[in-house]
Amino acid sequence: MTRWTVSVSKNTDIAVRSFLAQRGMKKGDLSRFIEEAVKWRVLDQTIAEARGKFEDMAPDELDALIGEAVTAARQPAG
Repeated sequence: MTRWTVSVSKNTDIAVRSFLAQRGMKKGDLSRFIEEAVKWRVLDQTIAEARGKFEDMAPDELDALIGEAVTAARQPAG
């Protein structure tokens, strides 16, 4: 585990701690909540970047490319 020191506004602190408390979560759950939130944000940003790279591609071309990738991924290894 790595320890982070982060700064958030007082309002954000109160909102998050209230949210966790309403769901019966305890103090230690804050770290898990933050880690999950960061993972989702990284995924969201990664998806947005990937979508941006295919903006100029025609929908039919994109569907074909996705179909090829799915077919390749389903092929047995070896």
